[in-house]
Amino acid sequence: QRTTFGGNMLFISSPQQEAVETGVHLDPSLKEVTYNPTYETMFAPEFGPVNPYRSQQMAAPRNMLSGYAEPAHVNDFMFEQQRRTFSTFGYALDPSVDTTSQNSSNSYIGAVDEAEKKKGLTVFEVGPKKHDKRKKVQGGESDDIDNYLGPWAKYVDEKDGAKPSEEEQKELDEITAKRQKKGRNEEEAPAEEKTILHVKDAYDYQGRSYLHVPQDVGINLRTADIPDKCYLPKKQIHVWTGHTKGVSAIRLFPVSGHLLLSCSMDCKIKVRNTPATLTPDLPACTHFAYQLRNSLSMYMDIQWWDARTGEVVQEYDRHLGAVNTITFVDENRRFVSTSDDKSLRVWEWDIPVDFKYIAEPSMHSMPAVTLSPNGKWLACQSMDNQILIFGAQNRFRLNKKKIFKGHMVAGYACQVDFSPDMSYVVSGDADGKLNIWDWKTTKLYHRIKAHDKVCISALWHPHETSKVITCGWDGLIKLWD
Repeated sequence: QRTTFGGNMLFISSPQQEAVETGVHLDPSLKEVTYNPTYETMFAPEFGPVNPYRSQQMAAPRNMLSGYAEPAHVNDFMFEQQRRTFSTFGYALDPSVDTTSQNSSNSYIGAVDEAEKKKGLTVFEVGPKKHDKRKKVQGGESDDIDNYLGPWAKYVDEKDGAKPSEEEQKELDEITAKRQKKGRNEEEAPAEEKTILHVKDAYDYQGRSYLHVPQDVGINLRTADIPDKCYLPKKQIHVWTGHTKGVSAIRLFPVSGHLLLSCSMDCKIKVRNTPATLTPDLPACTHFAYQLRNSLSMYMDIQWWDARTGEVVQEYDRHLGAVNTITFVDENRRFVSTSDDKSLRVWEWDIPVDFKYIAEPSMHSMPAVTLSPNGKWLACQSMDNQILIFGAQNRFRLNKKKIFKGHMVAGYACQVDFSPDMSYVVSGDADGKLNIWDWKTTKLYHRIKAHDKVCISALWHPHETSKVITCGWDGLIKLWD
């Protein structure tokens, strides 16, 4: 008998129908039923043929997507202990097994044989170690002063002599021979020093040498007067070649600046004409070349030599690192030195103790120092990518208003220079660029890509308004105007 209430169906069955109804089972694939089944019917086991395509993994009971998780309480320490033990030894305790039966082999997972061998030790436990202590020679009682040894007694198996066996002695002899052979400095024959003249004659028709200051170049090179106004260089006008390796430094002839001295990593020194003497009458690359021995000096002291006798007159040994620069100030009555010990020291000629010592925790080493044309300032290239200005008279204080930034020189001793009228500061950098700052405002005015490698030095000609000479590790020396 069936009665309908508002779309819902209510079955009223007779006792004969109950026996038939218990045999009714729901299809698990159904999503909708047209009657109200009982709880037992809805959760009854499935009947019918087994799915032949259902794998064992699919048929296994699961209460989560990845499988069946059994509830177990493990504190953080035990979990980390078993995890590390499994990673190290390959076995761990089975958390599903009762702790009372952990002595059996069924209580471990993974390398069960290894677990039985190590007796279930974890990485946090240490197995029993039995070490027999070395016995000492008995030395009598403490009241026996002559025979009492106490804590200074020797071990029973201790050997008095440390003489190696025959095999060990043979091995030691081989090692010693190798070290002596490796450390032996073979006497090198001194390199031959030679001079090559690249012009026809060392003297002209009037008997003047190449060191003579020319007077017919349109500029008075003998005067001490400086140009009234200097300007920024904008383009390259000349290139000097000849060095086979990077150029290390360049210097102009004092006062006149009519000759350019360059040294290179090819162990050669060259003397060349400078922009003031570059005319149709003189060769553009008149120079001498001196072949020198390649040497490196890393001394921490400064020595004053008498060129007449070849003897050391005075030594200044206060620096704690290799000395980088020596700069004469105060009309050559004093000199300033910088070092790898990140300090600046000022010295008197006859006093071996520095009378001014400058070192701050924030200071870096300064491997390049230049005195300004007016003799009042020292421009120091600091290894924290800054040019610091120190006073060169009396107090030698840092001028905190004159700090030039914007270039990258860390690791390179790039030389700094001033324009003759003190309007600009110039320096190379690690990227091969020529940087020009304004002296008053410390603003970076101009930047030129001068060399393919490090631009190690930049010089402003003392009698020219806008001519700057640069050299780099690409082996070239360039003139800019």
